[in-house]
Amino acid sequence: MNADRTAHDEATQSAPVPVFRARGAGKQFGGDRKSTPMRALEPFDLDVHRGEFVTLIGPSGCGKSTLLRMLAGLTTPSEGTLHWWGGEFATIGAAGRRLVFVFQHPTLMPWTRVLANVRLPLDLAGTARGEANTAATRALDQVGLRGFENHYPRAMSGGMQMRVSIARALVTEPDLLLMDEPFGALDEISRNKLDGELLEWWRAQGQTIVFVTHSIYEAVFLSTRVLVMSARPGRILREVPIDEPYPRDDAFRGSERFSACCRELFALLGEASHGAQANARQGAQT
Repeated sequence: MNADRTAHDEATQSAPVPVFRARGAGKQFGGDRKSTPMRALEPFDLDVHRGEFVTLIGPSGCGKSTLLRMLAGLTTPSEGTLHWWGGEFATIGAAGRRLVFVFQHPTLMPWTRVLANVRLPLDLAGTARGEANTAATRALDQVGLRGFENHYPRAMSGGMQMRVSIARALVTEPDLLLMDEPFGALDEISRNKLDGELLEWWRAQGQTIVFVTHSIYEAVFLSTRVLVMSARPGRILREVPIDEPYPRDDAFRGSERFSACCRELFALLGEASHGAQANARQGAQT
């Protein structure tokens, strides 16, 4: 074995195991006798490391949510392999391997008070009621909702409902947090405020986050790196690191570096959109 190969093997062995790793993972829907196959995601390789904040952006229908659902184990790949912390999905849930998915809409139980909504994952896990109430109250305090334990979600604003949803995710102290456009339905002021608070929660707890958004501004503000996806069939077109220190605030939003990152992502999305138009024309001609 030559020296270069030995050095490579030693570096590989000493490198930390990614929180998530995909190799040649792709997704195709249909293809049986009743439906025409549709390629949603071209095979892709991806490593997500501990403590990263990785954001996916791309044209509508490019497979961002499908990729995120694959990370969550909600959708199985048609080919390739997926590993979480170096193991199979069955190992998820053990200490240091907790995964939580936050959907685009809060999906709360409107007939149940806020405390019970946040406590739900612990109730399902059989946690003692007193311990679960303490953890739920602590999670509500994290998201700025201490004192709202006995309110009903239906009486709260959209932004407050999303805070409850995030508190329900945080109550299990997840190691990997997957978020599918959680602030997409909010006004710009509420969205910017929650973006800032999300960074505070992320930095305080040392979690790994994979986030989907349509907003370039949100992606630049939040992320350690942004993955730009092309139109269907989706593929990772480019990776853009956002090499700026935390904490980030409104001063960063107004900086030239922020503007430069946004311009780069706008250009890449334009490239992805041109690809979508070309694919549509090709499909119309066949």
